[in-house]
Amino acid sequence: MSRELPLVSIVMPSYNYAHYLGEAIDSVLDQDYPNVELIVLDDGSTDHTREVLEGYGEGRFRWETHENMGEARTLGKGWAMSKGDILGKLSADDVLLPRAVGACVEALLAEPGAVMAYGLYDMISADSASTYGVDIPDTGYRGMVANLSHPIGPGAFFRRGAYEAAGPWDGSLPLTLDLDFWLRLGLRGRFVRVPETLALFRAHEGSQSYRRADEARSDEYVRLIRSFYARQPVPPEILALERRSLSSAHFYAARSHVRSGRYGKGLARLAEALRLHPGNLSRHAAKNLTRGLRNYAKYRRHAGQGARGA
Repeated sequence: MSRELPLVSIVMPSYNYAHYLGEAIDSVLDQDYPNVELIVLDDGSTDHTREVLEGYGEGRFRWETHENMGEARTLGKGWAMSKGDILGKLSADDVLLPRAVGACVEALLAEPGAVMAYGLYDMISADSASTYGVDIPDTGYRGMVANLSHPIGPGAFFRRGAYEAAGPWDGSLPLTLDLDFWLRLGLRGRFVRVPETLALFRAHEGSQSYRRADEARSDEYVRLIRSFYARQPVPPEILALERRSLSSAHFYAARSHVRSGRYGKGLARLAEALRLHPGNLSRHAAKNLTRGLRNYAKYRRHAGQGARGA
């Protein structure tokens, strides 16, 4: 049966996540889909990551250690090493539920024109003791571009050909490199949303997604959208969204500045967002900002509880 199903290659970059690494690896090894290739790349960790990897013995998955070069280059290396027609990544602090790979492969096989499939996810605390749902609406690709809504978390899988057409992950965008890739990938075909929870996204103090950002990282959203429209083969219906998309970029930059305590910068970005597209003063935009700050506060609470319980 495994020979009849497409090979799925999952790359797991790990940098000083030895404490979580075993749980992430086990979640891939425990998939109910029979044709999975796992490649774990230790990105120059200084903790006991190597000991965790050696503890699995030979043959269960491939792993290597290299000097630190960042997540984007590590992912590119891993996918170049891989053999699968369907690709995915899993951060070393996150977890796949057993049906994640199988459900996404089923969705891709059922939709030949689709380039990526993804499921819902829950948040999990640092100590794995508790989970809570994430309220992220599905707005489709146009909504992703216009509003920078980002429903795609761990447990997304995409076709190799689409990845090669879209290009590699961009290491110059450490805060938004995943959103940048999804925007580029969406120009190559449709996304399929699987309506079930397939993964757990861990909340902890060291997470890239929620750590406080400096000024340059908070403004990445603006740089991302300007680059997207300047460099990508954007069709007319997406080009028409440029001003609204740039407004949303300033809106999310404002949120990041506020999260990081730079209230003046946040107000300035918010004012520019409203100048570019006054409709972002809508109830929907306010709800997005409120939801983001609420989810962030909830995340910080869970991450803090995990740290105290560790």
